Amino acid sequence: MGFLTRFSLKNAFAVFIISFLLILGGLYSFTRLKVDLLPNIEFPQLSVEVIYPGASPQDINEQVTEKLETKFKGIDGIKKMQSSSFESIAIINLEFPFDAQLDDAEQQVNTFIKEAGLPENVQTSVNRFSFGTFPIFNISLFAKGDQDLEQLVNEEIIPELNKIQGINSVSVGGMTEDILQITVDQKKAAQLALSLNEIKETIDSKRLSFPAGNLNENEIQVPVRVQEKIEKINELENLVIKSKFAPDAPPVKLSQIATIDVVTEKPEITRYNEKESLSMAITKKQDANTVEVAEKVLSVIDSYDDRLEYAIGFDSAEGIEKSVNTLVKEGLLGALFASVAVLIFLRNFRATIIAIVSIPLSLLISSIFLNQLDISLNIMTLGGMAVAVGRVVDDSIVVIENIFRRVRKTNQGMTDDLIQDSTKEILKAITSSTITTVVVFLPLGLVGGITGEFFLPFALTIVFSLLASLIVAVTIVPILAKFSFKRVPKEEKEGAIQRAYASSIRWSLSHKTLVIFLSIALLAGSGFLVKGLGFTFIPNEEQKLLVATFQLPSSTTLEKTNEISLKVENMFAEQKEINDVTVGIGSRDFQTGLKRQNQANYFISLGEGVSVSEFIPMLEKEMEETVLSIEPDAKIGIQEQSTGGPPSNNNVNIDLYSTDLSALQDAAAKVEDYMNKQNDLKYVSNNFSEKQKQVLVDINPEKTAQLGLSGFQILGTITDKTKPVDAGTMQLDGEDRKVSITYDEQSETIEDLKNTMIFTQQGPVPITEIAKITETEAFTSIQKLDGKIFARVSAQIDSNDIRAVSTAVIDGVNNDLDLPDGVSLEGGGGSDETIETFTQLGIAMVVAIGLVYLTMLITFGQARIPFIILSSLIFVPIGSLLGLWIADEPMSVSVMIGLLMLIGIVTTNAIVMVDRIGQNRTEKGMPVREALIEAGITRLRPILMTAFATIAALIPLALTTSSGTLISKGLAVTVIGGLTSSTLLTLILIPVIYEIFFFRQVKKERNM
Repeated sequence: MGFLTRFSLKNAFAVFIISFLLILGGLYSFTRLKVDLLPNIEFPQLSVEVIYPGASPQDINEQVTEKLETKFKGIDGIKKMQSSSFESIAIINLEFPFDAQLDDAEQQVNTFIKEAGLPENVQTSVNRFSFGTFPIFNISLFAKGDQDLEQLVNEEIIPELNKIQGINSVSVGGMTEDILQITVDQKKAAQLALSLNEIKETIDSKRLSFPAGNLNENEIQVPVRVQEKIEKINELENLVIKSKFAPDAPPVKLSQIATIDVVTEKPEITRYNEKESLSMAITKKQDANTVEVAEKVLSVIDSYDDRLEYAIGFDSAEGIEKSVNTLVKEGLLGALFASVAVLIFLRNFRATIIAIVSIPLSLLISSIFLNQLDISLNIMTLGGMAVAVGRVVDDSIVVIENIFRRVRKTNQGMTDDLIQDSTKEILKAITSSTITTVVVFLPLGLVGGITGEFFLPFALTIVFSLLASLIVAVTIVPILAKFSFKRVPKEEKEGAIQRAYASSIRWSLSHKTLVIFLSIALLAGSGFLVKGLGFTFIPNEEQKLLVATFQLPSSTTLEKTNEISLKVENMFAEQKEINDVTVGIGSRDFQTGLKRQNQANYFISLGEGVSVSEFIPMLEKEMEETVLSIEPDAKIGIQEQSTGGPPSNNNVNIDLYSTDLSALQDAAAKVEDYMNKQNDLKYVSNNFSEKQKQVLVDINPEKTAQLGLSGFQILGTITDKTKPVDAGTMQLDGEDRKVSITYDEQSETIEDLKNTMIFTQQGPVPITEIAKITETEAFTSIQKLDGKIFARVSAQIDSNDIRAVSTAVIDGVNNDLDLPDGVSLEGGGGSDETIETFTQLGIAMVVAIGLVYLTMLITFGQARIPFIILSSLIFVPIGSLLGLWIADEPMSVSVMIGLLMLIGIVTTNAIVMVDRIGQNRTEKGMPVREALIEAGITRLRPILMTAFATIAALIPLALTTSSGTLISKGLAVTVIGGLTSSTLLTLILIPVIYEIFFFRQVKKERNM
């Protein structure tokens, strides 16, 4: 790369122009980067949702789930299939490897759905998952004055929001629905042998519109259409209906047996801080800029500030901006600390400025590449920049330091030849060290799953920055040195540090065995710290947003749920730690996607100074006292809101399998009770715990055959008695209205049901004559994993030693619990994936070391030299483990990535020294020991400068207590500790190892 230095010195002005253009391009690219919390990763998962109105969980399982599961087993590359069958809905989650082609898989899924032979009236949808599908907003809206808020939202706000590029969906909870309700007099209908379904069929028959061929008129074909429709409410009232079961019964107008009214219903209730509101949830498209979309959304809503007020219950954009600002601040502080570190060593402002010019240039150039690859500005790319700040300055430090050192030894002053020679002298060292740091990230491709995908933007950011810093060091730095210094201070004498270091090298070379023994002893001693650190995937991070819920027995009405929720909300209002509460009663459950009238969901925003881990148990106790005093069978849950980031894997699962559902429920209850008693577990959940009463109408086929009845007729009659009949949507008096048909008296007890009369051609027959009606209990859902019915009891581990707690819980369930016969169990959870990821990262490190060796072998051309350099890596764990122990940081994926980075960073110092040793021996003909001492003295300052600059740049990240930087924090502590110990040991150990590898040459020189 020496030609770049020559070209730059001869064409300084052109290089400045290019640099200026790169700065402009970098600034433009940086402002164009999408801002998000996390990398835009699509999970290799598909979710199939099938809605079958009115079907029980058992019916759903038999008629929908099992048919689809049988088909889906044939999908190419499917990894795992989990299904849940609820009342009226089935949800099947399909998981694939990360390298799967989801487009092809989705196409197969849609094909299999069509071929499965599902019931006719089912509705299916197939969805994908990604970080971008999580809601970015939950906004509560309130009307001002007499403004019709629902009309404003539906007709103006939602259409405006949908115009925003990047908006995926806008859903609003708490809306009312106007329904045209036809209330039929049950007694009059019974006298005429009319059912609700007959009335619906009569209404449907008046909604006719079909093509009826063509007429030829003047050689022009004119299409003919026959239609009949009801356009006004009074036409509906005058609709004539005649019974098909009672031919003698006179036809009647609908108004003679029913009243028709417009009624208002509210299927869900939403509030904010105990005040009625509409609750708006907004999701963005996968590749949209979260912050930009959020700003546009608020801009639209703000434009209606004269007609509405709003409050934000959940705002992911605010969290993103906070995390981004934190990382930017840590990065800028790191750059400042690195600059101070360089200034302390160079003691020259201009030289310091020249050295640190690589920081902004490298980061801006990397922004150009990130923008071209459509990588967003998130905690991983910003973390990469913050970590790279200290490393990108290294090459420039070595270059400017060497130029200064050389020019001080000559009387010629700062000339092009001297600058070129000075740069050339260390060119091999900085090039090989930079490439070495770059190649260590290549094995990240071996790390599969979400971990590899998640850290890829981090690695790319550092790689782009480092390569840019190398170009800056051999082009911009020499030019700036040439124009910035006309006069250079005379060469300084060796300082006390250099003299002391020279003495320590001589002593170490004379006591090689002791030096190596002490180094190994330190390494072995640090190994004892590993047990006390604990193992986790990503450290737990407290969230100031809580998600709480309570679920009442499944038959509970919306009104009853709302009544209890009001008491809970009143209790929340008395807690000084809570800022605000957004509630949805009967709204969509975030886990299952179901709307439950018996459930209330809460978003609870906490104050900044609140200790979440201490507050949650207290709040849960308050919720239990409030809810359980009214409904003892209620289920309550409260936990921190997930960030939607990579899975923390801080969980343990006990999966129980059995074909006996009662035994399975009993086993799950025992496991749940056991896990609730463990101090290291929190948020215990059981997916197979709830039963509900069910009335079973068992039809006698012989009797129905005698009466000419079908099961569907009986089903229709019972349905009429227990719930309204949906007659679809009709346009009446110029308005689209939903039409519902119901009796004036609904069957509310089992006795009412037994008194039902079934109309036949032979007259009305009591249902008890043709069917047996019994009351039983049934499960509210059926869960299956890979086609087998199972119950899963899960919990989050409240400890930094995930592996130890997981093993203890699984062993405890196996050994301490007496589970029913026929129930088998499998224990697992996040620790399994954590170990797999750690293993992959370990393999990646071994491959990285191999690539580093290969790079240095090509660079130096000798097989022994890379071994000498790599010996510095052996003692990296000493400082890293000690640093983690002091900082109380567990072993995690971010720590492993830090160790991977250290393979590249640590070898840099060794390369700089070994390269100088080689120059002394080949170019100056020095003996080995003399070459070692001279290289040590000469390279001491650049080695200490680069190490100190990297460490100083990472100090703000290591000390941060802000949220959103935990991934960078563990990494920073690891790199600081490892770099500190390896640098100190490298300065002593490299000369010792070098002399051992060249012992014959040393022995020969001593005998001369």
